[in-house]
Amino acid sequence: MTMHVNLSPEMESFIRSKVATGFYGSATEVIRDALRRMQAEETRSDAWKAAIRRGEEQLDRGEVIAYGDESLNEITQAAFEAMHSAKPIDPDVLP
Repeated sequence: MTMHVNLSPEMESFIRSKVATGFYGSATEVIRDALRRMQAEETRSDAWKAAIRRGEEQLDRGEVIAYGDESLNEITQAAFEAMHSAKPIDPDVLP
């Protein structure tokens, strides 16, 4: 599909500068990369919102754990152990 878009001079200049670095071979590659990044960000945002909804639903059902110094220490210890393990990081905790 061919699409024609109008860009501001600033955006055109930015795209040209990206191509000039040699990292991208063409303006099309710059745009495609930008769109892939936008899609990935939207996916992460949707997952984050879904996790918040699940948490709110758990709160509504009374599925809560008291939060204090002891629980914070347990969470911290579990995080350090997970960080030093070979297990992959849960994508729900990544930015």
